[in-house]
Amino acid sequence: MLQFAFRLMLSRRYTLIQGEFYLIRRFPVFLVLCVLLLSQALTITGRVVPSDDKTYTVEQIVESVILVYGSRQGLEHIRRNGVERGKITRVNAQGTAEEANYERRFVRGENLDKDKIRLDQKLPSMEYSLIYGDGKLWGIINGAMFTPRQDAAANFLSQHLHSIDSLLRYKECGSTLTLVGKEQQKGLDLYVVDLVDKEKRKTRYYISSRTLRVLWLEYEDAPTAGGTPVKYTRRFLDYRAVQQTLVPYHVLLIEDGKQTQETQILTITYGAKLDESIFKNPEA
Repeated sequence: MLQFAFRLMLSRRYTLIQGEFYLIRRFPVFLVLCVLLLSQALTITGRVVPSDDKTYTVEQIVESVILVYGSRQGLEHIRRNGVERGKITRVNAQGTAEEANYERRFVRGENLDKDKIRLDQKLPSMEYSLIYGDGKLWGIINGAMFTPRQDAAANFLSQHLHSIDSLLRYKECGSTLTLVGKEQQKGLDLYVVDLVDKEKRKTRYYISSRTLRVLWLEYEDAPTAGGTPVKYTRRFLDYRAVQQTLVPYHVLLIEDGKQTQETQILTITYGAKLDESIFKNPEA
């Protein structure tokens, strides 16, 4: 899969025509697709297909991942803004599960720091919003601004900064990549890639060498200032195609080996028209 994606990425240019991406020089690409389909057919019929033993650089691997998720140009164009709705189930300190409906609206910036995000959450007892813009985070409840608790702020920011998007936009964010190696876990062949952003935050990604999808990521962070760092794992499940890009609809958050949050996307729409005022601080 990586060999196919990488050759396709290097050998052909993309052009944007009425919101769709078409490959230039289609006939050679058609031949590549035929070879890929033939190799898959041989595998299904029981004939042995030689494995790809070539060594790739970390840039080749990650650029191929970006291509699989929709291509850099495609992601920038299609995901320029959007609306996502779903359910979040959290396990509190007492071990009780709390469910909330959420709506996440966003506008893509030049990099992660310049993104605008508004997360509206509706719990049985209250409704509130967390808003990120100009590199700052604040909250709104009953029309009034408030400062989020440190643990809530840390959870929000880590979800944004330690994410699949961080990998897909590593160039725009000025992050550095390191190929830790290739390993096998639970029968899965994986590429293990470390990403370090400009603020020295590190995220480790586990990428399927067969599908080039991010299966999970890991990072460490202290939920409170001066606190003991916690090891976080985000697992990405139920991948679906959304407007020609790839999205995991089911995400699990695990803290020091215990699942503490589950997110289930119900609907997601890219390119939705948004009013910029929803991202403004009411007291600015």
